[in-house]
Amino acid sequence: MFKYILGRFGAMLLTLFLVMTLSFWIIRLMPMSIFEHPDVHPTIQKMLEEQMHLDKPMYMQYYYFIEGIITEGDFGTSVKIRPGMSAFEIIESRIPPTVLLNVVSLLFSIPMGIIVGTIAALKRGKWIDTLISFLIVICISVPSFVFASLLQYTFTFKLPLFPTLYDSAAGSFAAMMHSLTLPIIALALNPIATIARYLRGELIETLSSEYLLLARTKGLTRAQATVRHAFRNSLVPIANTIIPLITGVMGGSLVVEKMFAVPGMGGQLIDSILAGDHFLTVALLIFYSAISLCTVLIIDISYGIIDPRIRIGGRKE
Repeated sequence: MFKYILGRFGAMLLTLFLVMTLSFWIIRLMPMSIFEHPDVHPTIQKMLEEQMHLDKPMYMQYYYFIEGIITEGDFGTSVKIRPGMSAFEIIESRIPPTVLLNVVSLLFSIPMGIIVGTIAALKRGKWIDTLISFLIVICISVPSFVFASLLQYTFTFKLPLFPTLYDSAAGSFAAMMHSLTLPIIALALNPIATIARYLRGELIETLSSEYLLLARTKGLTRAQATVRHAFRNSLVPIANTIIPLITGVMGGSLVVEKMFAVPGMGGQLIDSILAGDHFLTVALLIFYSAISLCTVLIIDISYGIIDPRIRIGGRKE
C-alpha cells in the first residue's frame, strides 16, 4: 500500500509539473506584454521587463520561473491586479472565501444527493422516481450560472430574502453564510443531481442482486439490507464521481463568484486573465491543478477503505 501511495504521489507531482509548464508557456505566448499600457513610458517598460527577465528568450524566462519556485517558493509578482504584491500572497488572501464556498456546497450536495438517489431507487417506477429523474436531467443540463441568475432574480428581486451580493463586511459567521446561501445552492444543484443519478442506478442493480436477496431471507428488513450491504457496494463508483464533482464545482465557481461578488479565487482568475497579469494567472492555474490532483490521490487511496475487496498495492500471490 505504501509503495502504491508513493508511486501515485510521484505521478501527481509529475502531472503538476507538466500542467505548470504548459500553463507558463501558453500564458506567456499570449499576444500582450505584461507591462503594455499607454501610460507606461517605453523606457520604464523596458526596465521592468529587464528586472523580471522578460527581455530574455522564453526558455530562459521559464528557467528563472522554476528557479524562483524551487529556491524561494516565489510564483512571481502581480503587475496589474495588485502591483508589487506576490502571487502567493494574493492567493493566500483569496483562499478562505473560495474554500468556504466550495466545501460547504459539496458538504451540502453529497448527503442530499445520496438521500435523493436512495429515494429514487427505493421508489423505482413510481411518480416520485419520475419527478426526481426529470429534475436530475434539468440540474445536470443547465449550467450553474443560469441557476445563479434565476436564484438572484427570485430571492433577491421578487422575494428579497437574501442579499444580491456577498457581504464581505458581515459581522458574524451566520450573516456571512446568509449572504453565501444563493451561490452555495447554485453550485450544489449539479453535484446533487450527479450523485443521485449514479447512486440510483447502482442501488437498483444492487437491490436486485442475489446476495441481497439472501440477506433478506436471513431476516433483514429492506432498510437494513440496503444500509448494511447495498450502500457499501454502491459507494465505490460514487466515490469516483467526486473527482469531476470537485473540479466541476470549482470551475463553476469561477463565474458564480463573479456574479455574487465573492472575493475568492474564481473572480481573481478571470480578472487576471482579462488584465493580462501573467504571473498571477499561472499561479492560480497551478493552484487549481494542485487541488484537483490531490483530490484524485485521496479518492484512489479511499477505494480500499470503501470496499475491502479492492486491495490497492497489495502483494501478488
